[in-house]
Amino acid sequence: MSWSKEWLPVKSPIETGRKVLRTEGEAVLALAERLNEDFSLAVKAVLGCSGRVIVTGMGKSGLICQKIAATLTSTGTPAFFLHPADGIHGDLGMLMKGDLVIAVSNSGETEELIRILPVVKRLDLPLIVLGGCSRSTLARAGDVFLDVSVREEACPLGLAPTASTTTALAMGDALAVSLLVSRGFREEDFALFHPGGSLGRQLVVRVEDVMHRGNAVPLISRKASLHEALTEISAKKLGVTGVIDEDGSLVGVFTDGDLRRTLEVGIEALNLPIEDVMTPNPKKILATHLAAKALRRMEQNAITSLFVFTDEESVHPVGIVHLHDLLRVGMV
Repeated sequence: MSWSKEWLPVKSPIETGRKVLRTEGEAVLALAERLNEDFSLAVKAVLGCSGRVIVTGMGKSGLICQKIAATLTSTGTPAFFLHPADGIHGDLGMLMKGDLVIAVSNSGETEELIRILPVVKRLDLPLIVLGGCSRSTLARAGDVFLDVSVREEACPLGLAPTASTTTALAMGDALAVSLLVSRGFREEDFALFHPGGSLGRQLVVRVEDVMHRGNAVPLISRKASLHEALTEISAKKLGVTGVIDEDGSLVGVFTDGDLRRTLEVGIEALNLPIEDVMTPNPKKILATHLAAKALRRMEQNAITSLFVFTDEESVHPVGIVHLHDLLRVGMV
């Protein structure tokens, strides 16, 4: 359904909002369907860039360019935003041999962008264009054209850039993530550029930084009684104890929840050996894994603690990490 001046006054804000979101959502889905080999060429061009990626655009497109540049930079592709109006008044000196330019313009006829083209061509810089018209001046000048056109803007007047800026932003994200995957960019690399705040903590804090070690780890023999298990749980205050065999290998766990289920049998269950009531094959985590991974594993398995090991083949726990430990360092 198209917008009209008659349509607007009789519609509620909620209906208007839904229309906007549907229009922009449909525009992004259409973008995905027409992605073609030009996108692969754009990724290859950026991967082959020995310098930096310069992202440039005017007005609302310029704001999208700033986001694209920031996303590229934080995911392993050095990039910065160049305002084209500043560029034609001296800032084109930022451009160097080996750089690559990404220009964003829905019309492809933005005057300030057209005026910097001679310098881009003189320096022989690859040019990737994100635009809405493949026949535009900018598109024809580009080495790669990525079509981000839209059927209609979400603005009822068809004037304010809305759906068109959304598709440009989405294309920029698609490009950045494809580059991230192609480079083999890891969580550790991302952490290097994001040391601050909760995101930084999620990316730099490892299980070994927060886990309990040594005598603080609750462990009992598989031959111990349920009564001894309760004593160990109470002493270590983690709501759980590990169960080990004769050579110290972890063979099970016993938790507060296991206790409640066991006592449903009757008070005489307190005399049972722990190996009869423990939960076998406990979930584990490696000491070198990110604490965020431990949190995800706890959430996936609806548990509050994980025993920690040095490697995947190890059967001897070196520690335990509890949900409260992750809370304490701001992971939750």
